[in-house]
Amino acid sequence: MDNMQQQYHLLHNSRQSVSLDFNQLQNQDQEQNQNQNQQQPQLQLQTEQQHGQTSTPGQLHYQQAYPNQHDQASHAATQYSPAGDAHAHAAQLTQAQVQAHVHAAQMAQAQAQAQAQAQAQAQAQAQYHQQYAQAPQVDEHGVPVYSSRIELTPEEQGQLEYLQRMPSYQAIIQPNYQALHKKFVGQSLLPRRQTTSKGKYSLKDFQIMRTLGTGSFGRVHLVRSVHNHRYYAIKVLKKYQVIKMKQVEHTNDERRMLKLVEHPFLIRMWGTFQDSKNLFMVMDYIEGGELFSLLRKSQRFPNPVAKFYAAEVILALEYLHSHNIIYRDLKPENILLDRNGHIKLTDFGFAKEVQTVTWTLCGTPDYIAPEVITTKPYNKSVDWWSLGILIFEMLAGYTPFYDQTPMKTYEKILACKVHYPSHFHHEAVDLLSKLITSDLTRRLGNLQNGPCDIRDHPWFSEVVWEKLLLKDIETPYEPPITAGVGDTSLFDHYPEEQLDYGISCEDPYAKYFTEF
Repeated sequence: MDNMQQQYHLLHNSRQSVSLDFNQLQNQDQEQNQNQNQQQPQLQLQTEQQHGQTSTPGQLHYQQAYPNQHDQASHAATQYSPAGDAHAHAAQLTQAQVQAHVHAAQMAQAQAQAQAQAQAQAQAQAQYHQQYAQAPQVDEHGVPVYSSRIELTPEEQGQLEYLQRMPSYQAIIQPNYQALHKKFVGQSLLPRRQTTSKGKYSLKDFQIMRTLGTGSFGRVHLVRSVHNHRYYAIKVLKKYQVIKMKQVEHTNDERRMLKLVEHPFLIRMWGTFQDSKNLFMVMDYIEGGELFSLLRKSQRFPNPVAKFYAAEVILALEYLHSHNIIYRDLKPENILLDRNGHIKLTDFGFAKEVQTVTWTLCGTPDYIAPEVITTKPYNKSVDWWSLGILIFEMLAGYTPFYDQTPMKTYEKILACKVHYPSHFHHEAVDLLSKLITSDLTRRLGNLQNGPCDIRDHPWFSEVVWEKLLLKDIETPYEPPITAGVGDTSLFDHYPEEQLDYGISCEDPYAKYFTEF
């Protein structure tokens, strides 16, 4: 492991989605610089309004350590940990204006300009939502028509005009999944969107076996159905904590998204229920653990291994985009491996159904696209930026813009200067340079052909996409699961506590979770 990997692993041993409170991060960054007697100008982020969503409650997911049978020595210890502790609440800030690396003498003027621009953008967004949020006007081709009276900044206006000039606006904003895949998978192979709940359950339908993980919002339990004797993972969220942390909208959104999607490479939610104090989400039990843990054990992946996981992620993202869902939190921690080694994309706390564009600022710092940081209108292309970061991390063992503080990471993202290790294949560098770019007119996945441009790139030339979708390709790694279905031998043990599930009493929170 080289020095850069060692430093990165120390900084990101248990990487989480963090709060994007830029004011707090800026103060911490300034204090650190004062202690080091550094007089470097700081990135100034001025925020005028705050709205939208924050992190998903709990952000509970699997975290395991397991061996890479092809590259590294075998390791047996695993862990199952939540990503929902108190340090992982993502916040959204709108109307942020960035004035980067200005001289001290220009700081006051720059801040005044940022405030004026933020107010103008706030007025523009308010007018936009008032005029177009319910029933946007469209031309004869179905392209949204934006009024010239909206006071957008020149960059925003240019972006919208660029989108409108494209020969197929829908290929950028609403790609047709069946049309894009028909040439190699056929309609009969496509997973279809579910319109009804997969099931309605209650606590008496399950036997709680053990705790698999804990978090600030609740616990994850391994359970067994008393009816079919299958094993599931149940995420339990405490209503009081969800409301206290203002996660109601995210919780309801996550449930709705998981109810609607069904795909070989997406986690499956079988149903939900609630009692007077808790929310319950019945999920697939995935024994193989996180891709994050495998990557840390392996240090970095060989080219074919990274390509395999990236290809399955592409199919999962393309399916979500076909249903107008932006995922917005792609990272190795949110990619699970099933017992055969295929991926399962999990944790839909940041996912959002978006017809055109959105402004919400959320995500994990290393993976956030520059247009999200600057609170410009953005679309599904932010997921393709994150795909580029994911591929880079799998090949290098670290992300391209990492730094000791989130603020400095954001500065590097905005500068968008990527240094590729010498061992990167030239085709991988070409692909990444077209994904990790702040120029939306060049970013693959955001062009006229949509995700086809990514799948048709030479780096993926040997991928047989229809076989991959059918899981008819041997995986590069198979988790060492030896005890059969329901095996928990690879997970850490957590102290069991007295559970307050199923208690009958008055529910003061019922109005917030009517869909559970």
